[in-house]
Formats: sequence, structure tokens, C-alpha cells
Amino acid sequence: MFAFRLSVLLPSFLLLITTVNALHFYLDANEKRCFVEELPSDTVVEGHYRALEWTDSTQQYTLNEELGIVVEVEEMETSHVVTKTRGPSDGRFTFTSHESGDHSICISTNYTSWWSSTHIKLYLDIVVGTMKPDIESDRTHIGELSSKLRDLNQKLEEIRREQQYQREREADFRDLSENTNSKAVWYSVLQIGVLIATCTWQLRHLKRFFADKR
Repeated sequence: MFAFRLSVLLPSFLLLITTVNALHFYLDANEKRCFVEELPSDTVVEGHYRALEWTDSTQQYTLNEELGIVVEVEEMETSHVVTKTRGPSDGRFTFTSHESGDHSICISTNYTSWWSSTHIKLYLDIVVGTMKPDIESDRTHIGELSSKLRDLNQKLEEIRREQQYQREREADFRDLSENTNSKAVWYSVLQIGVLIATCTWQLRHLKRFFADKR
């Protein structure tokens, strides 16, 4: 079994959402090839592989439907097997790291004969994705947003009621002003009427007074 660290070959592989493009290697039918990668906890890793088998008759690597690929992922510190899958010669695999640390990604074929001389050329693309969403944290965040939204709605309702109260006060003040102005107009008219009556009475009184003097 041969293992090497992908981060040594491709330092950018350690970045989140980083793809190892067009990485290919050769292995024999009974050989297992392993890669060591340091991963944060709860990180989604996706891989795509395409295995070609050497054909003597054509002197080239071609797809063989009978060829199967075994992918095994293990936490190196605890020896815990994260996943072990068997797929076709052209397939995908996905796993999520449960603990942070070094993980070995081992690839082998379904050929088990030690006498087999089959040679495999394997293309491998691996993508280290973002961390798995924290559902509880999302629920807490949504709860906080809902609480803030309710508080905002309550404040908006209070502002609406205050505006309605101010409009009602303005309407009452307007009615009071109009009523006061109406009373003031009638009071002025009454004053003018009293003055006219007083002047008329005084003129008649003076006229009668001078008439009596003659």
C-alpha cells in the first residue's frame, strides 16, 4: 500500500471549495493507493474517479465495465472507517468528516488475484466542500430573527397607533378651533348689533331732547 499527502503536492487543496483537477496515477490490479488529507470536522468531501485498464490487444487504456473501484476512507488517529464503497470504473463517492485530523483515502480495484498483471490508469478529482450546516445553529439564528421581526412589528404597530392618536387629536383640535371661531364670529356680530342698537337709541334720544328745547 502506497500513501502520500495530497496537501504536499497541491497546497491549495487545503482551502475550502478547492478542486484537485486532472490528478491521475497508475496502480496494479492488486495494489491499494492511499492519500492522506487533513480535514476539519463536519466537512463534506466529494470525489470523482475514472479508471482505465490497459489492453494488450489495442495497446492503450480503455474502459472495462467489469472493473470495479473500491474507495475506503479512514480516520488515521482512531482507525475509524468513515466510509467504504464499491462502484463502477467511472463513479463518484461522498463522505463527511466526523472529527478533525488526518484522513486516509484509499483506492483499489475489485481484482483480488495476486497473479493478475493488469495495469490501471486512474483519474481522480477531489473537492473539499464547505462545512456541513449546523441545523441547531440555523434554528437558533432563525428564532432570533423571528424574535427581532416580532419586536419590529410590535414597534411598527405602536408607531401606527401613535400616528392614529395624533390624527384623532388633530381632528379634535380642528373641530374645537372651528367651533371657537364660529362662536367668535357670532359674538362679533352680536357686539355690532348691540352697538348699532345703542347708537340708534342715543340718536333718537338726542333728537327728542333738542326738539323739546325748542
